[in-house]
Amino acid sequence: PGLYATMARSHMHEYGTTEEELAAVAVKNHENGFLNDKAHFQKKITIDDVLKSAVVADPLKLYDSCHFSDGAAAAIIASEEFMNKNNLQKRVSIKGSGRAGGPGSLHARKNMTSLESTIRASREALKHANINIKDIDFAEVHDCFTIAEIIAMEDLGIFEKGEAGKAVVEGRTSINGDIPINPSGGLKSKGHPVGATGVGQVVEVFEQLTGDSKKRQVEDARIGLTHNVGATGGSCAVHIFESE
Repeated sequence: PGLYATMARSHMHEYGTTEEELAAVAVKNHENGFLNDKAHFQKKITIDDVLKSAVVADPLKLYDSCHFSDGAAAAIIASEEFMNKNNLQKRVSIKGSGRAGGPGSLHARKNMTSLESTIRASREALKHANINIKDIDFAEVHDCFTIAEIIAMEDLGIFEKGEAGKAVVEGRTSINGDIPINPSGGLKSKGHPVGATGVGQVVEVFEQLTGDSKKRQVEDARIGLTHNVGATGGSCAVHIFESE
């Protein structure tokens, strides 16, 4: 919490990000989690609920923070020959992948409002997929804290630096917005079963791309992205999937 709280303070100082913008991330993800029958927290909250919740590490509060959850996830990676032989009709293709490391400790970082590993991994994945970030229809990102979602969106290039928080408040990242972020509810609402979190993101993208996300279905979803972080930003994996 302390590391992300420091990043939040730095983001506020540098870009004018507000506690209300952080809270809007939590509210949006709980709205999505409310629609997800697999979510840990299927409950809507308000901006006021977030702002009045207990301080964990200033400025981050209890409702800015994800919760560890029990959970499991699985995905099958198979050749087209195997899928055809076994009549597996629901499928998506892995369009691009990227993995990168970066400094985990604060003193080794060039700035406090970005994760180098996310920038490098996303560039690699996009290059591998031969697409631009604007081609992404929706994304599941690592929102261990509300500030983490804001920074992830900016590091991925979805929004310019200092603009992601405003975009959340404007509804641009909601399920019916310009670029839905964490339609599953994210770590904040769906939950964070740690070792299963990354594959859980893949499952959400698979269900979105095959039209199986029920009430939280992103309209016309064709390309989805997953972004997962470990070791407080010391490592990052980004994957891009496309419907068939």
